[in-house]
Amino acid sequence: MEESFTNLPTSHFVGSVPAVVSEEKKATNNEVPGANLQIFPPNNAGSGGQGYQPIGSTSDGGGQPATNNWTGVFSISSYTQYFNVDTDIVLNRLISSLYPTTGDFVNKIDANPDLYGLVWISTTLVFAIASLGNCATYLMHRRSDHSTSWTFDVNYLNVAAGSIYGYALIVPLGYYFVLQYLGSSVSLIRFWCLWGYSLFIFILTSFLLVIPVEFLRWTIILIAGAASASFVGLNLRSYIQSNDLTIVAISAFVLQMGLSIFIKMWFFA
Repeated sequence: MEESFTNLPTSHFVGSVPAVVSEEKKATNNEVPGANLQIFPPNNAGSGGQGYQPIGSTSDGGGQPATNNWTGVFSISSYTQYFNVDTDIVLNRLISSLYPTTGDFVNKIDANPDLYGLVWISTTLVFAIASLGNCATYLMHRRSDHSTSWTFDVNYLNVAAGSIYGYALIVPLGYYFVLQYLGSSVSLIRFWCLWGYSLFIFILTSFLLVIPVEFLRWTIILIAGAASASFVGLNLRSYIQSNDLTIVAISAFVLQMGLSIFIKMWFFA
């Protein structure tokens, strides 16, 4: 009886210890020649990605933007590539817009133009000139006439939204089509980025325009307008190959000055 039990295959019992597999056999069953660790999860190779990558490999090799991920006008994922900026990049571009004489802004945004500045700066400027414009009107009213009452003008917000958003979107679009027609290689996204950051100086200026001194207001707005117009004109000049198209940069300068005068006349009169 004891001899019959000893002949049973004990490896099939519950709790039994499995047979030891030799190192040579284990290597034969499990090893794959040339195998290495992979990054998980993989990139979407079907949408322009690079699939699985070995650990330590680089994706683009230079920080250049990835392939175009445009999937349609009504797809949110199509626009995420134009908001791929962090705080340091945005601050650097905001500071560059305050130094218009360099004219190298287009070189800074060449690899990664963004629409974050256009949306954020335009929206902030709309609320800034609408609210501070009412405050400036109130101070001027109190300074000239104390007897009559003053009310908040909500139309300032409507006019500000229509004028600022319209200017920031339509004017770059117009110059894009003009330069394309004249044979220059231009980018609409870069134009929107350029004009968007050119409006940043007006946000700072709107706080100074609250001062109820008319001569000082005109001085401030003309200086800010000249700085913003120079920023646009000098950077637009880099897209112009011949001197015959200099009028295009001059017209952009004039339009930017016209916007500054409009802000002063309508909101801080």
